[in-house]
Amino acid sequence: MRATAETVVLLSHKSPDSHINVTVEFGEGEGKVPLDKIVERAKQHQPVPKATYKMIQEYVEKKYGFKVHTAYIAEVKRELGLSMYDAPNAAEGLRRPRKHPTKEKVNAIKDALNYFNLI
Repeated sequence: MRATAETVVLLSHKSPDSHINVTVEFGEGEGKVPLDKIVERAKQHQPVPKATYKMIQEYVEKKYGFKVHTAYIAEVKRELGLSMYDAPNAAEGLRRPRKHPTKEKVNAIKDALNYFNLI
């Protein structure tokens, strides 16, 4: 087994009051921390990847055979009251009236949102 040392550094000019040395042994046996439980706990705390508009578009195209515009995805998310982020390149006002997606595209987008556990 390989020994590893970690150091915590304070970003200060002060000297520490005391030091604490901790030794943890991994593996099987008394007083050792089993690795399989660490892996299991790490899997439980993994963040859920967020579905991007591109992922939603790819899902819809693969399953339904047509493409959906990101504006349609945003429209459906807005209609469902889902959280949305402000786009850094968003225009102040619309040049043309917003086009609404067809019922078929709305249903496909909702299916994709459901697939990615967003609704």
